[in-house]
Amino acid sequence: MNIIATIRAYVDRIVTGDGKCPGMKALLLDASTTQIVSSVYSQSDILSKEVYLVTRLDEDNITKKKIYCSKENTKTSHLQAVAYLRPTNKNIDFLIKHLKCPRFCEYNIFFSGILSSGHLRYIAENDEHEIIKQIQEFYGDFLPVNEDLISLNCRGTLSMTSSIGTSWERDHIDLYERTKQGLCGLLLSLKKQPVQIRYSANSACANKLAVDVHDMILHDQIFHFRKMSNRGGCLLLILDRMDDPVTPLLSQWTYQAMIHELLGLNNSRVVLKDAPNISKDLEEIVLSREQDDFFKTHLYTNFGDLGEAIQKLLKDYKLTAESHNINKLSSIESMQNFVEKFPELRRDGHVVSKHVVLMGELARLVEVCSLMEISQFEQVLACIDDQTLHWKELITKLTDVNVKTPNKLRLALLYILRYEHVTNLYRIKAEMKNGGVPDDMIDLISSMLRYAGCKVRGPGLYGIGLNQDIVSKVTNSFKTNVQGISNIYSQHEPVLMNIIQNISKGKLQQKTHPYMSNDLRKCGSFSPEKDIPDEIIVFMVGGVTYEEATKVNDFNKTNDKHISVLLGGTTIHNSTSFLEELKRL
Repeated sequence: MNIIATIRAYVDRIVTGDGKCPGMKALLLDASTTQIVSSVYSQSDILSKEVYLVTRLDEDNITKKKIYCSKENTKTSHLQAVAYLRPTNKNIDFLIKHLKCPRFCEYNIFFSGILSSGHLRYIAENDEHEIIKQIQEFYGDFLPVNEDLISLNCRGTLSMTSSIGTSWERDHIDLYERTKQGLCGLLLSLKKQPVQIRYSANSACANKLAVDVHDMILHDQIFHFRKMSNRGGCLLLILDRMDDPVTPLLSQWTYQAMIHELLGLNNSRVVLKDAPNISKDLEEIVLSREQDDFFKTHLYTNFGDLGEAIQKLLKDYKLTAESHNINKLSSIESMQNFVEKFPELRRDGHVVSKHVVLMGELARLVEVCSLMEISQFEQVLACIDDQTLHWKELITKLTDVNVKTPNKLRLALLYILRYEHVTNLYRIKAEMKNGGVPDDMIDLISSMLRYAGCKVRGPGLYGIGLNQDIVSKVTNSFKTNVQGISNIYSQHEPVLMNIIQNISKGKLQQKTHPYMSNDLRKCGSFSPEKDIPDEIIVFMVGGVTYEEATKVNDFNKTNDKHISVLLGGTTIHNSTSFLEELKRL
């Protein structure tokens, strides 16, 4: 289930008009599809497909001013247009403006989701000049981030998940529909009809989404494209972020996750304008898997090994550059070779520069924020039960002027989540206030308990209630406390991985993660307790994290049952974005 390869194959067909649009052409996109195309296609890839103009449909001049076009001269350009759009009312309106006054000789239109019959009729009625050559649905209504990770890039979904089943549900209906469309688009793009759909029992949002997707698969013929085998098949698992509020609060120590946590990684871009001693051309860095082999290779490399990898990258580049030194060119042949290699050398030099800058800034922030010490305490809070020791350490950190305010907040939240029933909330809030934490941050303690307290969240956090017997709990505690592990900064195991492990063993309990009553498989018998799926699509409402993505990638590489897991969510959180959404509740 390589989602990047899947979307790239779709974009290949789109930019060629599905083989019906040879020659020079223009590519029309919207805000969402621009991100999708740029995540799998480089500028040189676009040019190789004879696309000489890429523009946003909603920013095109034809939508900003009225241009007179006579019926006798409707073909105002020699270019053909290939449009890839989400099927929204806004995009349809922009498309109609193009059709009323066309700039291109013909239009090949592709939608990233299911187009309603009403929208199709509206487009046909307004194609007065009959310049639409084709309309197709190429499902890709999500952002492919890694080969086994997707995001819908939707913010504010914590409020959405908390509102389902309440009077505030109607305020988030558009966001819920976007989530449902994105999940259905994921299934359609992979051509997967799940054998079963399971969901988190305590989440009203996960339950509603499971029911709606289940009904859509049963009653919409578009999902009936594949005959299911008699083997395990595909399982769709819908989870809720509130079942594991700890993972988004922890410091990260792998390359992609660290960049996202400390610098911000939005649509493959890192902004370093506020970092010290940064050159102008490196104030905004693009990290593309398609154009940067080093980043692609070291997504999941931990901080310690990353330094050695960048040193090797720099050393290799210096050797290559010295072998093509312009001062050593002594013949016409060597000059020709240098000219041919110069663009590649320049590109490699930029790659080296940006990773050296990123590593330097990450190292600076780790030192300035004392993140190694903070992270070690975070891991202890997340993995070990020792209230007396943790209380003393927490008070010390809250009163330490060298500990940054956001870190004080995260440590306090991690403590109250573990010791919710026995902790002194009044004392913690008082110590936070004395330590310089603003009132709006202190208020997040109450918000967190309302959102993901023990009475609200499902089982599994801290190894409680998720099919884990007393012997295994004692064994894990012994390993953590006595034997130690290879990396004290990565002891924590997200709840998601315990769930996946239980699925792989056929032990995920129905009471914690029920399955839909009607079997989606059309032939054969199915027992969710006995039949282990070959593929698992996990979708988490409320957002996922890069730590969970790293663990899923490790599972895909190492599990001995050859189970493939694809992880998706409404967004990808770091601690900042998670706490910002918590404020909105």
